[in-house]
Amino acid sequence: MSVGKFIGGFAIGALVGGIIGVLLAPQSGEETREQLADKSKEICDKAHSTVSEIQDKADGIVNDMQAKGEELLSKLQDVINKQKEV
Repeated sequence: MSVGKFIGGFAIGALVGGIIGVLLAPQSGEETREQLADKSKEICDKAHSTVSEIQDKADGIVNDMQAKGEELLSKLQDVINKQKEV
């Protein structure tokens, strides 16, 4: 699953949940708006946190792959040099 699809689904789910919450809310409009503002900030913070975690993991994976690629390149260069000596 791509990050874009995840965030898109997350945003749509939050929007639908917010609309349902407004329609079914037993409190006044001011209380509902305040609650929606709080929830939207909370959802935004969670989305930002999730994106940061995914980005950190992706950075770690890229760094690992880069190190392994450099190691493989070094080994391959050693093999080529040994073949040249023969």
